[in-house]
Amino acid sequence: MLSALAIAGYRSLRDLIVPLGRLNVITGANGSGKSSVYRALRLLAETARGGVITSLAREGGLPSTLWAGPERFSRAMLAGESPVEGTRRKEPVSLRLGFASDEFSYAIDLGLPTPQQSSKFQLDPVIKRECIWSGALLRPSALLVDRHGVALRTRDGNGEWQTVAQPVASFDSMMTEFSDPRSAPEMVTVREQIRSWRFYDHFRTDAEAPARLPQIGTHTPVLCDDGTDLAAALQTIREIGDPAALDAAIDDAFPGSQLDVTTHDGRFEVAMRQHGLLRPLKGAELSDGTLRYLLLVAALLTPRPPALLVLNEPETSLHPDLLPALARLIARASADSQVLVVSHAARLIAALEREEASQSIMLEKHFGATRLADADDLELPAWKWPAR
Repeated sequence: MLSALAIAGYRSLRDLIVPLGRLNVITGANGSGKSSVYRALRLLAETARGGVITSLAREGGLPSTLWAGPERFSRAMLAGESPVEGTRRKEPVSLRLGFASDEFSYAIDLGLPTPQQSSKFQLDPVIKRECIWSGALLRPSALLVDRHGVALRTRDGNGEWQTVAQPVASFDSMMTEFSDPRSAPEMVTVREQIRSWRFYDHFRTDAEAPARLPQIGTHTPVLCDDGTDLAAALQTIREIGDPAALDAAIDDAFPGSQLDVTTHDGRFEVAMRQHGLLRPLKGAELSDGTLRYLLLVAALLTPRPPALLVLNEPETSLHPDLLPALARLIARASADSQVLVVSHAARLIAALEREEASQSIMLEKHFGATRLADADDLELPAWKWPAR
């Protein structure tokens, strides 16, 4: 389980350390940085899939995603005695992401490439430093895998450093370019942990949404991020997961209703039997809220729980009366996975905060930078970034 998320230099996240527990609720006013935290966590997950540079490019490149404020705030600026203005930069351009856990921790530092007249990729970020260490706090003795630029080294069984002969390209993460279970088993462990993370964000529920239509079905223990395989995922829960929990989740939100999955020539389709109706309603007939709730049920009752499950504004399209049932479903999922929910729905937040293992994280803006509200009352984890 992650104990902390660290982000520096990404959009409004100038330097943010977020303590994490089993069930985390991130909230705050519009523009406080909730979406930036979510996107930064997704970006961190892309390191293990080889997509971190491409993901940054889709956001407009490193210059578009960097913290846009001054490198430092003077006392006069903070006191309102002088305007906020830029100063001569003392530190290199840097976007840093990392997480801490009691077992292994990880950090990556991205920056701009050295100018080369022969290359047209001058705005492509490069990876300056990547590290994996034992435990939550970075110390020289705890380092296990260390990457400086293109050079990579690992510790052997005797604790001695061994340099990897093949250099890593500046635009590739060591997570995808080096995977030797004998010389760096911890890298394999961290990579597979990150690859198991799941993100669900704004399922499609429009009239043409794939989840409404019959789809070819196979065993689907993990709902895809766009919900296309909803019917197959629900049927998989019924056959190899927890069918009682599935029925309870439906009845909790829609008393007296029953979920069916119909098949025809290998195509699966969702249907709902509701009290008072003479026939089940097919996926194309369901309301946006009902369909979204079914998508969340399939995601949260997965027979293959991930290490980390992240939900971004799951309350979208849901009637407020459905939010307590959703909160109970999320709390149940947190027994098997670490869960992070980004939300601004007061009723959902209140219901989740009543859960024993929940932790509420309120964000606010201060001089354009996102920070934790009431940070002085929180027990903030210690964190140290690897130097370049």
